[in-house]
Amino acid sequence: MEVAARLTSKGQVTIPRAVREALSLETGDRIVFRVEGGRAVIARTPDLLDLAGYVEVPAARHGSDWDHVIRETRAARSRDRR
Repeated sequence: MEVAARLTSKGQVTIPRAVREALSLETGDRIVFRVEGGRAVIARTPDLLDLAGYVEVPAARHGSDWDHVIRETRAARSRDRR
């Protein structure tokens, strides 16, 4: 599908109805733009709560502080890059 839209002077664009319907976009949904070469791709961002239950959480992590888990993950990735 290829649908045109116009960019406003404020850098805004209305997502055409056909695109909103194809992506099942509704008011308040978040989207992401990804630039690939000379093109921009628009995608619906997943609601992370919809992913609940798809990833098994180790028993040792149950009830862990989320900020602590994020810090540990970033530190581990930093070590892996060295």
